[in-house]
Amino acid sequence: MALLDNIQNNHTEFLETLQHRFLDESRISALRKFTHLGLPTRRDEEYKYTNLREITEKNYNFFPTEEHTLLKSTIDELHLGEENFDWIVFVNGKLRKELSKITIENVELLSFNYALNDAAHKDVFDQYFNTIADPQLAFTSLNAAYCKHGFFLRVPKNVVIEKPIHVFYISQNQEQNTFYNTRNLLIAEPGARIEVIESHHNFDDTFVLTNSVTEIFTYENAKADWHKLQNDSDTSYLIDHTFAKQERDSLTTVNTFSFGGKLVRNNLDFIHNGENINSFMNGITIIGGEQLVDHHTAVHHRTPNCESYQNYKGIYKDHSHGVFNGKVFVDKIAQKTNAYQQNNNVLLDEGASIDTKPQLEIFADDVKCSHGCTVGQLNEDALFYLRARGISKKEAQAMLLFAFANDAMQNIDIEPLRVKISKLLAQKLGVGMVFEDLY
Repeated sequence: MALLDNIQNNHTEFLETLQHRFLDESRISALRKFTHLGLPTRRDEEYKYTNLREITEKNYNFFPTEEHTLLKSTIDELHLGEENFDWIVFVNGKLRKELSKITIENVELLSFNYALNDAAHKDVFDQYFNTIADPQLAFTSLNAAYCKHGFFLRVPKNVVIEKPIHVFYISQNQEQNTFYNTRNLLIAEPGARIEVIESHHNFDDTFVLTNSVTEIFTYENAKADWHKLQNDSDTSYLIDHTFAKQERDSLTTVNTFSFGGKLVRNNLDFIHNGENINSFMNGITIIGGEQLVDHHTAVHHRTPNCESYQNYKGIYKDHSHGVFNGKVFVDKIAQKTNAYQQNNNVLLDEGASIDTKPQLEIFADDVKCSHGCTVGQLNEDALFYLRARGISKKEAQAMLLFAFANDAMQNIDIEPLRVKISKLLAQKLGVGMVFEDLY
């Protein structure tokens, strides 16, 4: 495997590029762990429906060219009508202050690289870094071995961040296939409020592989929302792992909107560590061509009186392939748990396919847990009803599909993001309709 050789051969040189070396020992240990695990193949149960060979047989440059020719106008085109937002722009792995806009105060917001090189943050990394990311996952260990780029955000106690923060990861001006290893750390202290939007964009014809790990810590009475907007090119691969640990009376949401990228793998793990916790996971996937999107979710109910909600909708065209593998674990002491999990899918063409596997493992006896999945086509009677009223077939189909996906958007508090998702739905369905008028 070319990627495996790249990983093993570049690590020593990577370590030499770092200024502060207090993580060297853990990086070397993580690489050793990754080497032991190896890159996943379809012989691994968790990857039986997702073939990574297209990714792993390519060579990648692990040291991207930092120079770019992006203009501010190019960044503006990626915005969501978010003039009142804050945003952070990483280009070729490096934070670009001149393209970013940060007005928030009373928080610690640093590039991951800067935080790693600042001895004052060593205690933070000792306390949080890599403490909830699963080391038994190969790509998580790979990320720990090579992490350098990304951002660190700590919201102090009772601080409410009114403006959402949009984080852009952009690759441009790369002549070779490029490997990015991004790492994000979000800490919402007791009573804090924060919303983050994350998106990745490849502006080159060469391939980009992004291996991203995010750790979210939501403390008592805090609220943290993370929205993943995945609408990249067909020369992009994304392997994303997000781990969220919640304390009592907290609320954490991760919304995943997957519209682009040649192959996308989303792993999402929620860990409950107190009572009266609420967790929300929503996803909308619309893909076509030869695209593949794989969602793996897990909620670990370890304490009583908590709720989790998973709602994933998939629309698949052409020869695209979807995967959903959702798990809910309820420990023996986690009485009064309320867990809901649903995955609904529509196949628009004969060549499209979905492998779906919702699962429950319950060891408590006083719980309300449900799960289910559906796979089918659009209702012909509903299509006929709309077409009989003068609506074209394509627009009738789009209206039904929007209604099908809409309930996975209900807890988006950011209106420009909701509008953006609606426009992307229309674009992916090939119609010029304005879906926000249908709310």
